[in-house]
Amino acid sequence: MAAASGQSGPAPDAPSPSGQYSASGRPAPAQSTQPVSYASVSQLNGMLSQLEASSKSAQTDLAKLRLERWKTDANSKKQMLANIDSIQRNLQGALPEIIAQLRGQPEDLPTTFKLYRNLDALYDVVGNVVDGTGAFGSKDDFQALSNDLSGFESTRKQLAQRLESLSSAKEAEIVRLRTDLRIAQAAIPAAPAKKIVVDDNEPPKKPVVKKKKPAAKPATPSPTTAPAGQTPPAQTPAKPQ
Repeated sequence: MAAASGQSGPAPDAPSPSGQYSASGRPAPAQSTQPVSYASVSQLNGMLSQLEASSKSAQTDLAKLRLERWKTDANSKKQMLANIDSIQRNLQGALPEIIAQLRGQPEDLPTTFKLYRNLDALYDVVGNVVDGTGAFGSKDDFQALSNDLSGFESTRKQLAQRLESLSSAKEAEIVRLRTDLRIAQAAIPAAPAKKIVVDDNEPPKKPVVKKKKPAAKPATPSPTTAPAGQTPPAQTPAKPQ
């Protein structure tokens, strides 16, 4: 098998779920209110147990590698050490946390996909180490790590099938809920329209006559007062007839 050291970077560490918030600061998905079937839980537990066994075996086999004996250049050894360190951190930290979160939420799609994405990245880097071991390591180390890689690949395929099954079930549930909502809305009786009844026998109402306001009286002129210091003119007596 051809060497592939230096081609792949370290496996990305998966977000660490705290039970309430993920590493990105987003709230953790709420617990599903729908009961989970026994078959679904049993399938998940078997898958996770297989993954945990592969993880434990891979950690042991990686610790046994003696890269100082490999007949390759220093840069290739340095890259391989970085890959091994990244795999060990993932297997000891990120992976167990995601597994624990998924056990608490067996049919949660975001958590299931997070495990699949982490396992997919992990598979690529482990495969890189297997290629390097096949080129420069012992046959026993190569065989042991190849078995570990096969275990990861088997779990990854099962997880992909579970994702597809869960997605189909969730989509069917959404369609059913929408149908139930339309039926419930159609069953609600419409409010009766208000009717206006006109009685032809009712006598017509008399028009309201507005009273006119009386016209304002003109103001009475006040008598003329002579200026101060002057005697008013005497009135001419009437002539006798």
